[in-house]
Amino acid sequence: MAMAVLELLHEKPMHPYEMNQLLRDRHVENRVNIKPGSLYHTVDRLLADGHLEVVETQREGRRPERTVYALTEQGRDAFVERATAILSTVATEHPEYTSGLAVLDDLDPEVALAQLQLRVLRLEAEVAAQQAIQKGLIAKKLPRIYWIDWQYTAAAREFELNWTKQLVADIESGRLEWQHRKRHSPAFELIKDTHDDKAS
Repeated sequence: MAMAVLELLHEKPMHPYEMNQLLRDRHVENRVNIKPGSLYHTVDRLLADGHLEVVETQREGRRPERTVYALTEQGRDAFVERATAILSTVATEHPEYTSGLAVLDDLDPEVALAQLQLRVLRLEAEVAAQQAIQKGLIAKKLPRIYWIDWQYTAAAREFELNWTKQLVADIESGRLEWQHRKRHSPAFELIKDTHDDKAS
């Protein structure tokens, strides 16, 4: 969130309400976990650290005052330093999906298969939505460099979809074998036998 705020203020000074609108308009939630109040907390922290400064307080009619923030030189330097480090550093990340895959053998095969098939459906819907958004961005002739982060996220989702489809196929065909079958019900054998009958 801190990088997202610094990125916005790198463009121009603005108040948190405008920041929040831009974060949503630009689909930044694809790379930043945006929670209620987290934006204001982040702004306060960056201000306390000397990365931001107050440049103006606006009031429109009876609306509450809006404080406009800008980057300090310290904030600008911190933003550039962090951005360049992120681009070159291969970070170790911990997605939940890999934790589920790690314990696949501890689940009943039919249960695991059903959940993975459900994941495929959800991924297909998400990928379709992202493709529609991408077509809109292209139609607007928005320079690609402004949404290349979003394009990376969309490509990663598409890879996950294709990879999970292959995993489902491997389970259905029996190419992926459960090693602790004694702990599982024989229902999966019916699934595999049915698939084998269709194949033959």
